Amino acid sequence: MSTLVLDAEALYTEFLAGVRALYRPGMRLVGVTSGGAWLAERMHKDLGLTEDIGIISSSMHRDDFAQRGMTSAAQTQIGFDVNGADIILLDDVLHTGRTIRAVLNELFDFGRPASVKLAVLVDRSGHQLPIQADYFAARVALSPKQSLALARSDAGVFSFNVKER
Repeated sequence: MSTLVLDAEALYTEFLAGVRALYRPGMRLVGVTSGGAWLAERMHKDLGLTEDIGIISSSMHRDDFAQRGMTSAAQTQIGFDVNGADIILLDDVLHTGRTIRAVLNELFDFGRPASVKLAVLVDRSGHQLPIQADYFAARVALSPKQSLALARSDAGVFSFNVKER
């Protein structure tokens, strides 16, 4: 099997342009822990936004919570009123759609947004729910035995980890 090589920094440049096109003044960025949160933090700076971003965890609404449990890093932090907000939800990889379903449930625990757009760095094969990104920088097909996750160095440089399960 050939090794997948994705340049996360190059994809981030495309992702930034795509989110910039989706963004309207007053919209709020919310990143899914952890890769989406990293994207939201960097994008907040790169877009020159002053509004706080949100960080959202899927852990409390996952359908596999009993197996996975909750990690200490997975805490939702939304410091703005979700009611009536226009939100761009950011994540690193859209795979089955189950994480996005869970974070939407978590988001609605905080209120009823006016709209939610989904932007992902990579849309990969294996969707199990009818969830689609409004924007993705790349679409890749991976074996069900492979996992793909965004990594971030101490210097803030993005890369991808591709692992065999």
